[in-house]
Amino acid sequence: MIFLIEYDRDQGEIVLMREFGESEKQNADTARLDLELQLNLHRIEHEVVLLEARNETALRQTHRRYFENLSELVKPS
Repeated sequence: MIFLIEYDRDQGEIVLMREFGESEKQNADTARLDLELQLNLHRIEHEVVLLEARNETALRQTHRRYFENLSELVKPS
C-alpha cells in the first residue's frame, strides 16, 4: 500500500490520509504534487509525504510520530 499523508506539525495531527494500491504509484505521485501545489497556493505549511507499508497497522508501527502525541512517543514500551 501507498499512503499519502498531509501532516500539520504545529497541531501534531494528520489532516489527510489517502491509501493507494501498489499499482497506483503514478496516481499517488500526482495526488501528492497536486496537494503540495494547493497548500503552497494557500500558504499552508504542512508536511506532505508518500509512504509505503504492507498495511496501515505496519505504517503506524514504522511512522508512529504521525499517529501518536509526544507523551505517547516517549512512554517506555
